[in-house]
Amino acid sequence: MKRKVIIMGAAGRDFHNFNVYFRNNPNYDVVAFTAAQIPNISGRKYPKELAGKRYPKGIKIYPESDLPKLIKKFKVDEVILAYSDLPYMHVMHKCALVNSCGADFTMMGPTNTMLKSKKKVISVCAVRTGCGKSETTRAVCKILDKLHKKYVVVRHPMPYGDLKKQIIQRFATFKDLDKYNCTIEEREEYEPHIVQGHVVYAGVDYEKILRQAEKEADVIIWDGGNNDLPFYKPDLHIVLTDPHRPGHEITYYPGEANLRMADLVIINKSKTAKKQDIETVRYNIRKVNQKAKIIYTASEIVVEYPEMIQNKKVLVVEDGPTLTHGQMSYGAGYIAAKKSKCNIIDPRKYAVGSIKKVFERFPNLGKVLPAMGYSKKQIKELQKTINKAKCDIVIIGTPIDLRKIIKMNKPAVRIRYKLKEIGTPELEKTIKKFI
Repeated sequence: MKRKVIIMGAAGRDFHNFNVYFRNNPNYDVVAFTAAQIPNISGRKYPKELAGKRYPKGIKIYPESDLPKLIKKFKVDEVILAYSDLPYMHVMHKCALVNSCGADFTMMGPTNTMLKSKKKVISVCAVRTGCGKSETTRAVCKILDKLHKKYVVVRHPMPYGDLKKQIIQRFATFKDLDKYNCTIEEREEYEPHIVQGHVVYAGVDYEKILRQAEKEADVIIWDGGNNDLPFYKPDLHIVLTDPHRPGHEITYYPGEANLRMADLVIINKSKTAKKQDIETVRYNIRKVNQKAKIIYTASEIVVEYPEMIQNKKVLVVEDGPTLTHGQMSYGAGYIAAKKSKCNIIDPRKYAVGSIKKVFERFPNLGKVLPAMGYSKKQIKELQKTINKAKCDIVIIGTPIDLRKIIKMNKPAVRIRYKLKEIGTPELEKTIKKFI
């Protein structure tokens, strides 16, 4: 008898788990997806073109808040948790809810969800959102350039648009960002790679993506999202930690699993963190992983025009997911503003629409504005919030230049950040040995 299943997700891991394990599995009937974290996902369908011949009408996506009544309505046997960066207490609350409704609660592991590549795979993952995966991936790319290796980057999914048009996406130019109607979050991940001349793949069906990527690369670089596990079986698994959030490396799902699997662990942001917090992170790494090599790095901050922000009244705009999913109250822009002795204004009183709701939902946010832009409407609300703010200048601490997509009525300065090793360089040595 088929087991009836609901997959809980956030438009990424949930679709992947379905594709690789459930889509052609006659022992299961996936009756629904539920969606959380990402706006405007629920109410859609996982289309028949992706769902396969066993699901000719596709599969409906419901709000996660509907989960209890969905379990009852469909007489569900099993609920699969398939999204990332959740505190352990939150995971167990979800488990208790599902169990109280009569269903089993499952978290799938690498054996059933990781695809094997014909080429070598380097994965860059983390224990939390906002540890510095993207800058690390770019550093790995530079090393492979020096070694004259052909590679492509495959990015963790962010399919927030028409799923049928996002089965396989290939980004090599700025025109590709417009072609796929990328959100701000997507642009933040893809644009820095495009600037450096890297080819990036993303989408929905990661087996199809892998097979196409293998045709033009000797090495596949998995650029992870949040603190999720890689979709591809890594030959070298690099995992980042963040001493600004000590203890999180062993208290968030599935970040600790990444840490336990790691071949190389990076303690990033080591120049701006407290010594005792760095030691706490190191202790926790060794508590769960005795074999991994540990290296220390800084997320080096570079200000575009430092003289423009010195002692000025500023609005700081930071990377959205780092502040929301990652629960940070500040980022690189805020650190740069503090060093330049800026008067940092509070953006909350200028926030409008969905941006105002973000501040209500995430009370951890400090005096920084998260660059939320999951839809054209939200981008307009972000623009209105920025333009309402009474300040001398805007500090852009996001991975992309927001001025390209938002018209600002005041000057702005970009903050960039890159990975820099502290002490003897080990990352290049490790990758050379791996290659």
